[in-house]
Amino acid sequence: MEDPKLEKQFKSHRNTITSLHFAPNTKQLVSGSLDSCLFLWPFKSQARAYRFVGHNDAVYSVCFSPSGHLVASGSKDKKVRLWIPSVKGESTVFKAHTGAVRCVDFATDGQSLLTSSEDKTIKIWTVHRQKFQFSLNQHSNW
Repeated sequence: MEDPKLEKQFKSHRNTITSLHFAPNTKQLVSGSLDSCLFLWPFKSQARAYRFVGHNDAVYSVCFSPSGHLVASGSKDKKVRLWIPSVKGESTVFKAHTGAVRCVDFATDGQSLLTSSEDKTIKIWTVHRQKFQFSLNQHSNW
């Protein structure tokens, strides 16, 4: 077996990268950073990366929906944002938690979004209605 070979390198964030996720079609990648931004990186040669700004603090988690039509991000600013990767700069905001949002993930059908936070809760949201469904809050220690 050969050693792995570097195929492409991306640079643009101004601070530590905290999260990465491949698009379902594997033709692009999204990254989140302590610089409070997301970058969408297309794998085409000479293609330009897109910067998404909206969070007021570090982005801890990013995730593509199973269809690839949405990107979710969770931040230290206690908010979750849903981005349309084909529309630069527009997002929907969820005032999701009372602590920093550490993880976001879509259900396999793309209809629900899971979020977890330093407030020790896991929340489940309906994506198309952008509505809170329920919370799991049995964690007592970190």
